[in-house]
Amino acid sequence: QVQLVESGGGLVQAGDSLRLSCAASGRTFRGYNMGWFRQAPGNEREVVATILWSGKGTYYADSVKGRFTISRDNDKFTVYLQMNGLKSEDTAVYYCAAGAWYSNTAGIGPNEYHTWGQGTQVTVSS
Repeated sequence: QVQLVESGGGLVQAGDSLRLSCAASGRTFRGYNMGWFRQAPGNEREVVATILWSGKGTYYADSVKGRFTISRDNDKFTVYLQMNGLKSEDTAVYYCAAGAWYSNTAGIGPNEYHTWGQGTQVTVSS
């Protein structure tokens, strides 16, 4: 099992950028599809973006398409979420998660991911 630790959250103003990082504990990271999810108070956890184990396939929620970019560095066992043009509605706790192993289909439901980080708070003031 892989362990995940997120970092990079903070308090920013609308229009600013942040880059979240998710560091994994070991080489098994390379085989996992990865996802970024977020959860705002009173809301269900929702998918933000996913990336295949190979880095060759990505998915974005409509609400972040064109503003956020997910990427991974398998040599550094890290997945990133670059967030540009932040809006107040992006305020949430952001989680990274590990999903299927060497699969070419990345799920978008939280129940398709088995290992989660502790989360990092992103607050966007308007």
